[in-house]
Amino acid sequence: MTSCNTSGADDSQGPLGPVPAPAAPGERRSSGEQPDPHPPEPGAAAWGSPPSLPCLPTSFYRRPAQLVAPELIGCRLIHHQADGSLLAGVIVETEAYCQSEPACHGHRRRSPRNETLFGEPGCFYVYVSYGIHHCVNVVTDRPDWASGVLLRAAVLLAEPERVAAGPGLLARRFGIDRRHDGRPATEASGLWLAARPAWLARRLAAQGEAALVRTVRIGIREAVALPWRWYLRPCRSISRRAPGDHPPPPALAWWPPSALPPRL
Repeated sequence: MTSCNTSGADDSQGPLGPVPAPAAPGERRSSGEQPDPHPPEPGAAAWGSPPSLPCLPTSFYRRPAQLVAPELIGCRLIHHQADGSLLAGVIVETEAYCQSEPACHGHRRRSPRNETLFGEPGCFYVYVSYGIHHCVNVVTDRPDWASGVLLRAAVLLAEPERVAAGPGLLARRFGIDRRHDGRPATEASGLWLAARPAWLARRLAAQGEAALVRTVRIGIREAVALPWRWYLRPCRSISRRAPGDHPPPPALAWWPPSALPPRL
């Protein structure tokens, strides 16, 4: 496995708490580690109103992608709409990419197409896949070093569970395209990432490694064995689950339709 943690940072810790220990691709946790049925049904205030949705600090992104990616699980993607409303969803699946490994767009060369990936951490890198689908990434680590996290899936409360279950679907639902490439992830840009709601952060901390699956990335041809994809196990909005890991039944999943609070 190739690692790009050149900063000497502790891979087990981050500003949002401990990073779960790795699980081998397809590994099934012991039967005693069952996910909690689902979080209590918080009111709208617990999910955060606009004043409580500040962007993550730039320092959060100034770390290797494989540290940032698992900590983005549970964070909120916010897009300021033309009508003044906020479209928000919870990130439930991410992938990390780094210049040191061949699946990264910046591994071989720096070009006008991938220039944003070499830029300032905390900016969005949006590219077109197969000439059709937009994929939304956030730049990490440091300038002049290609590193980023792909946002693979999100949950939008009170909407179909798979409306953003995949990179292309996520970009489409949030209205993100190449016009957003290079934008800083801040409120001023109209597109940003906010921290996990407090109750969700507590729930993830309590569940520990049972709540997150770490497995291999998908849709790539190189560095396929690198386990740099993470997703929220008790969620049904994942683009593709690891072999042997089955989606929870609706009654046990986090955010079943009957329990959805009215907004983030």
